Amino acid sequence: MTVADKIAYFCMEYGLESSVKIYSGGLGILAGDHLKAAKDEQVPLVAIGLKWKMGYVEQHVTANGKVVDCFSPIEYPELHDTGVRIHVNIREDRVPLKVWRMETFGNAPLYLLDADVDGSPYHWVTRQLYGGTEEERVAQEIVLGLGGVKALEALEIPVATYHFNEGHAVLAGIALIRNEMDKGNDFHKAWEKTRERIVFTTHTPIAAGNESHTMERLRYMGAHQGLTIEQLAEIGGIPFNMTVAGLRLSRKANTVAALHLETTTKMWKHIDNKAKLINITNGVHGPTWMDTRLNSDKIGVEKVQKVHQDHKLKLLAEVEKRTGVQLNEESLLIGFARRAATYKRSNLIFSNPEIIDPLLKSKRVQLIFAGKAHPMDENGKSIIKTLVLKQKEFPESVVFMENYDMELGALLTKGCDVWLNNPQRPKEACGTSGMKAAMNGVLNVSILDGWWPEICQHGKNGWAIGDEVVPEDETEQNKRDAEYLYQVLTEEVIPTFETNKVKWVQMMINSIQDTREAYSASRMIKDYCKKMYDL
Repeated sequence: MTVADKIAYFCMEYGLESSVKIYSGGLGILAGDHLKAAKDEQVPLVAIGLKWKMGYVEQHVTANGKVVDCFSPIEYPELHDTGVRIHVNIREDRVPLKVWRMETFGNAPLYLLDADVDGSPYHWVTRQLYGGTEEERVAQEIVLGLGGVKALEALEIPVATYHFNEGHAVLAGIALIRNEMDKGNDFHKAWEKTRERIVFTTHTPIAAGNESHTMERLRYMGAHQGLTIEQLAEIGGIPFNMTVAGLRLSRKANTVAALHLETTTKMWKHIDNKAKLINITNGVHGPTWMDTRLNSDKIGVEKVQKVHQDHKLKLLAEVEKRTGVQLNEESLLIGFARRAATYKRSNLIFSNPEIIDPLLKSKRVQLIFAGKAHPMDENGKSIIKTLVLKQKEFPESVVFMENYDMELGALLTKGCDVWLNNPQRPKEACGTSGMKAAMNGVLNVSILDGWWPEICQHGKNGWAIGDEVVPEDETEQNKRDAEYLYQVLTEEVIPTFETNKVKWVQMMINSIQDTREAYSASRMIKDYCKKMYDL
C-alpha cells in the first residue's frame, strides 16, 4: 500500500448528523462514527454510499397506538458535484449515475451515488432507503457495489482495500472479479486476486438481517456481471446469501463484539472457503456522543452530578415539549431506546404487574421508550402500540417518544439514570447505545449479550440481568430473564439510587472511566488499521 492508496468503505447508510436522514439505525450510526474516527486519526479512508431522495421512515403514533409511516425528502447540506458520471446496467438497461461528494461534519470524504439524474427512468433506485420491493433492493445493491467500484475508478482514487460494512455491498466483489476476468484471468484466479483486496464486517445474527436473493432475480436484474449460476453459487450459495458471499469474498472478516464472534462462528460453521473470523468490538465517536466535561482522567463527584442533572433536566424538558408529560426529576429514570423488534423485548419489564405496577403508580420508577419499527414489520408496530397503551395506563410514569433519531438518542443516552437492555440471547450483535450511555455515566442494566459481557462489573459500573445461561426454550428464557430483571431492579438498582447516592455516583464514574477510551471509535479504527487494513 502506497501513501496515496485508500481504504474504500462501502455502506448502504450513514448516520453523520441527525438532520441528514441517510441512516435507519445502528448500522448507519456505526458507519458515521467510523468515518469520523478515520478523519480524527488521519486514516486514508473514503466512503461510498447512496444519495437517497427520501430517508428511512418517520413514524408518528396516534393516541390509540396506531403507527403512521411518513416519508420526507432529505435536506442535504452543501454537496459538491464531482462532475463524474458513470453508468451501471440494471436488467438490460444502461443506467446513468451522478457522483456527489459530502464533506460536512468533519467526516472522511463520502461519495454518494445518485440515480435521479438526466430524466432517467431508473430514478426510483435511489428514491428511498430500504424501501420498495426486493427487485428495488437488488437494484440499490448494484448501484452501491458495481457503481461504487466504477465511481472510485472514475475519480482516479487508488484503492488498497475495499471494506464492505455488511452484506449490502458485496456485489462490489462480483464487479472486481469481473474486472479480473476481463484481464484474462479465469474465474478462480480472479476470485483469488479479488479476495486479497477485500475485508468484510458482519453484523446481526438475526436471519432477516442476512439477506438472500434467488439466482433468477440476480440474473434478471443484471447483478451477476456475466458470472454463471455455478460460479455465483460457489460464492454465495443457492439462494445467494449476501453474508455468505461477504465471508467468501474477503481476506479477513470481523464481528463486532467478543460474544458475537462466538455466535457468528457457530452460525456459519457449515460454510466452507470462508475468511478467518476475528473480532473488533464496536466503538462510538466520543466528540459526537459524550459530554466533553466528563472526558478526563479525573472527574469529581460534584462535576459528575452536575453534568448528569443538566442532561436529565434537558431531557425532561424535551419530554414535556413533545408529549406534555411532566416527569419527576427526583425519580429513577430508565431509558429503553432501540429498534422495535420482537427479540429486543421492550415490554419484558411489564411481565409481572404485581411488581412493576406499584413502582410506576408511586412514580418511584419512570420509563422512557423510543424506537421505530420497519415499515413492513407489523409485529414491531404492535410492540409500539403496547408501549403507547402502557403510557395511557401510567400517564405520569411511562412515556413513548416517537420518531427516534440521532438527536433523541443523544438526549436519552445522556439524560436517563439507567440504560435498560434485555434482548433474547444471543441475538444482540453489539449494542452501541449502551456504550454511549456508559460514557455519560448512565448506568447499564443489561442482559449479558452484545458488548456488555466484556466490561460488566456487576454492582461496580452497572448491573447484569441474570447470568450467561441461555434456556433453549424462548418462553422459559423470557420467564427467567424477567425474574432476574425484577430481582436486580428491586434489590439493587432502586435501593442504591434511593439510599446510597455515594455508591451510585461512584458507579457512574467507574462506568465513564471503563468505557470512554476502551469503547471509543478511536480505539475501534486503530484496531481496524492493525487487524484488517494492514496499515
